[in-house]
Amino acid sequence: MTMEWHKFKFARRSQQLLPALLFLLFLAAPLRAVEFEARFEQANKFYEEGKYDSAAGAYDKLLEAGPVSGAVYFNRGNALFKMGQLGRAIASYRQGEQLLPRDPDLRANLQFARTQARGGSPYQRDYWQRWLHLMTLNEWTLLTAGLAWLFFILLALTQWRPESTRGLRPWLAGIGGLLVVLGVTLAGALNRDYFTTYAIIIAGEADVRNGPLDESQTSYKVRDGMELTVHDRKDGWLQVLDSAQRSGWLRQDQMLLFEPAAARKPKS
Repeated sequence: MTMEWHKFKFARRSQQLLPALLFLLFLAAPLRAVEFEARFEQANKFYEEGKYDSAAGAYDKLLEAGPVSGAVYFNRGNALFKMGQLGRAIASYRQGEQLLPRDPDLRANLQFARTQARGGSPYQRDYWQRWLHLMTLNEWTLLTAGLAWLFFILLALTQWRPESTRGLRPWLAGIGGLLVVLGVTLAGALNRDYFTTYAIIIAGEADVRNGPLDESQTSYKVRDGMELTVHDRKDGWLQVLDSAQRSGWLRQDQMLLFEPAAARKPKS
């Protein structure tokens, strides 16, 4: 009986505190927004004054405190670019791109940084990558799901009213073909955003070796800002593949690992 009374008393006290807690949370939200805005403006002021190192540090603190913001990643990328840290700038732009996929300024700066990383050679995606980047993963998912529902509704209609089969057949064929294309595209977007790890070089120049040892022969070199695909890991080394499909091994401390779907800071 005593234990039951204590539980009841605690429940009553919690219920009495709940409105007060909700009120405090209601007040705290705008206060946090005001604080975030003030700190963001301070970081921007550092940037405008040419204090790029201080600006980058201030943006880092904002990202650590949350919430994650595409604008913060974008401005952080600008500060890192001004500091000559191409790889880190590209990583920041790419994180911002996950949150602001169609922002023209962000896309332009990312394109410019990638061109600089290639020594002035314009960065160009192949046709498949350009197709994948027309929409975000969520948008491809919604479009594919919507088209699938339409296909099955029409299919059910042909079963319900067999006399309409002839008129609906061309629609079913067209939608079915488009559904296959969207399904393949969705699989590609899923692979890009959830199953592929990218490495972005942050060293001035790095040797890609034939094996995961310092003594292994150099296969080719990569510069700061180059983006590679990771295929394997071993004892602090990563097996990577470049855009020319050349494979080799790099020390992990020479790059940032970038996982788009995680929407978090790259891990060194």
